[in-house]
Amino acid sequence: MQKILSLAALLLSSGIAAAQTDPLRYSVSFPNAVHHEAQVELFIPDAPAGTLTVRVSRSSPGRYATHEFGKNIYHVRAFDQAGKELPVRQVRGDVYEITGHGKDVKVTYTVFGNHTDGTYLEVDETHAHINMPATFLWSPQLTDRPVRVRFRDLDKRGWKVATQLQPTDREDEFAAPSFQYFMDSPAELSAFKLVAWTDTGSDGKKQEIRLASHTADSDEVVKAFAGQVGRMTREMKAVFGELPVFDFGTYTFLQDVHPDNNGDGMEHRNSTVITSPAAKIEGNENRLLGTFSHEFFHAWNVERIRPRSLEPFNFAQANMSSDLWFAEGFTQYYGELVLKRAGIRTLDAYSNTLAGLVNAVLNTPGAKAFPATRMSRNAVFSDAGVSIDQNNYSNTFTSYYFYGAAIALALDLRLRTEFGKTLDDYMQAVWKVHGKPEVPYTIADLQKVLAGMTNERFAANYFNEYAEGLSKNDYGKLLGAAGLVLRKAAPGKATLGPVRLVADNGRLRLASGTQTGTPAYESGLDIGDYLVRVAGKELKDPADLETILAGYKPGDKINITYESKGTERTASVTLQENSRLEVVPVEMTGGKLTPAMEKLRNNWLSSKIKE
Repeated sequence: MQKILSLAALLLSSGIAAAQTDPLRYSVSFPNAVHHEAQVELFIPDAPAGTLTVRVSRSSPGRYATHEFGKNIYHVRAFDQAGKELPVRQVRGDVYEITGHGKDVKVTYTVFGNHTDGTYLEVDETHAHINMPATFLWSPQLTDRPVRVRFRDLDKRGWKVATQLQPTDREDEFAAPSFQYFMDSPAELSAFKLVAWTDTGSDGKKQEIRLASHTADSDEVVKAFAGQVGRMTREMKAVFGELPVFDFGTYTFLQDVHPDNNGDGMEHRNSTVITSPAAKIEGNENRLLGTFSHEFFHAWNVERIRPRSLEPFNFAQANMSSDLWFAEGFTQYYGELVLKRAGIRTLDAYSNTLAGLVNAVLNTPGAKAFPATRMSRNAVFSDAGVSIDQNNYSNTFTSYYFYGAAIALALDLRLRTEFGKTLDDYMQAVWKVHGKPEVPYTIADLQKVLAGMTNERFAANYFNEYAEGLSKNDYGKLLGAAGLVLRKAAPGKATLGPVRLVADNGRLRLASGTQTGTPAYESGLDIGDYLVRVAGKELKDPADLETILAGYKPGDKINITYESKGTERTASVTLQENSRLEVVPVEMTGGKLTPAMEKLRNNWLSSKIKE
């Protein structure tokens, strides 16, 4: 999402900028919340002469693909300062033009929202979960104006407001120093439960971190969960040595927990949205904390350590970047590492996480065919992008989250074993050069920082070979130095390759595409086909495939019969060995954990909090 450039220059001691023109003023009410509608008014003082354009966003902070928010905004009307209705012409699906206006203009409209996640709007009788781009019309001609927004009906509904927007002297009104900050500032209106705690920096300055949780859990459960979140935030702070300076002195977790939610986490400059499709926090704490940890790391990496390729963030189109393997991937790596350091993840659980990263980079066609930079650019299609046609991602895409996290893992272990340094040292160096002063970076800048703590040859090789090239690190050797064994998860087990079957009217249908280089792919089997017989045996249940293949070994030839587009076909295939890898502590394999291994493992995975 958009970094707020020179925000300090926009703020006075009272917290909001003095502007030559009055701020844009939004007012939001909820007379038809039961049917997911909100009513919005936008008051524009000192409107520019000529045609006034207002539009709906097509992209949202933290997302890289487009989202057609304009479909949910209707009944758009405009009025002059005397209350006279003005002509409004819809020139595109999400763009309107207003003519014949005078000094001041009021725009009114209805917005529908019934989707709780980090991108869209949800309005019902229990809450208003507001992501700004999905909710508010704005004018491309007025993006230099400060903004105020008033949320009405709060007392009537028993709602409070949680947001990173600045409070004003009214309990229901909030301010933003700029359009970009406003669009980056989600809000949760509900009877949420609030827990807050204070962090004191080395300079003695205090900042508040808040958990606003809209959930059916008791106060006690939320308070206990906040304690775990607090532990995570302290461990995360230790990576960089300090918290960012949060605008207005606060950081807010906006948590929404309900079975109908869509699972999501979305970072913002001084807050994050976390939506969970669970009945309660209680019993799901460990799983939920993964999203909290990932998103809080973004307070440094992405929000302040900011890719130049995302500057400025364009709310009218997709935002493409080659840098997401670092922005999202390194964040993915630290999200889980910090939970291990905090004692929230066990060594066995973290070993499984590491195995997932290694498999992502070594065992997927996408990572074999395309570099991490190319996968990053694919975010304009894959990051919750909406389309109705099928894709070939099983062969052309590997998530830049896991691809980048695997690159981070290897760099961390190589810095430790080859240079006596750590990835924490590197992240601190990047923070000092680019994050704290908020100087957007390029890939060349990241390479320069790495060269400064290693040497130019190593840095150039690492970026050219592993981020922009197709080379892969020796993960077995690197993990072995920390007493973790990388090995085959199912040695000697025969497979057709990754094949996901679902029951369909008594038959078994492929629910995903097959991967290049596997027996299933070579046979011609593809998504939507029905797998009928394997080695002459009929399949009735998805588990039947594994049962049948258990009687064979890699290298055996068998026939498979499948139906494609109404035609039954039989192909002869040669079974492969399952290539899935696992990571296991050496002491669990009967091997010996040497003092050197134990020292490296402890230095890497132990807590960094200095009590």
